[in-house]
Amino acid sequence: MSFLQQAKEALPDARGLDFPGVWRANELAVSRTATCTTGFDSFDDELPSRGWPRSALIELLLQQPGIGEMQLLKPVLTQLSRTQKIVLIQPPYLPQAMACKSWGINIHNLFWIKTARTSDGLWAAEQILKNGCCGAVILWQANVRTESLRRLHLAAQSTDTWFWLMRPLTVAMDPSPAQLRVALRPAAGGVSLNIVKRRGPGAKQLLFIPLADMPVSRHYPDQENAPVVMRTPSPVAARSDTTLLV
Repeated sequence: MSFLQQAKEALPDARGLDFPGVWRANELAVSRTATCTTGFDSFDDELPSRGWPRSALIELLLQQPGIGEMQLLKPVLTQLSRTQKIVLIQPPYLPQAMACKSWGINIHNLFWIKTARTSDGLWAAEQILKNGCCGAVILWQANVRTESLRRLHLAAQSTDTWFWLMRPLTVAMDPSPAQLRVALRPAAGGVSLNIVKRRGPGAKQLLFIPLADMPVSRHYPDQENAPVVMRTPSPVAARSDTTLLV
């Protein structure tokens, strides 16, 4: 009998046994930290421990800003804002308090940070994560170096905070230490999701997430205002239309 055969017989059969911290590549991992439901059953079914992982770097890769990424996060933000602070760092649109309030988000626990430089936004996110003073942090960044991603990843692991990093879809093929990476594209009545990276087997199909009252919006990249919602054609000036954070 060969050495390998002897070793195989000496080891217990691991099938059906639960070893903490060990997962098979063909199965979704069990998160070692807390998770929070996304609010969408079909999405939860595709995530380890059925939800957004806490104490982890989560990347949402956007085809373009304002396609419904904030509505995707609305269920978890609504829940967290009841008792914890939520910080938005360098969002592409000016957050609209009344829209957030209509979603059920406690605006008294919602904070907006605008920085002059990209490096300042990264520094602010890292410090907030290390401090552990907030329930959730959302950071928008177009260009992030690998070393900065690692710093954010380590900072997220050191705190009990949910952390989302919004990045362009064009970086989907770039390496990242993020525990979860999800690509978002616009779709009629909602968004199309592609799980680029997760702890487990690769996702085999796209997910469609319906979003209630998904507006048709215009994006003005040279302005800092939220997208103007155009529910029906109207000659009224754009500045008098209701703004929404999508």
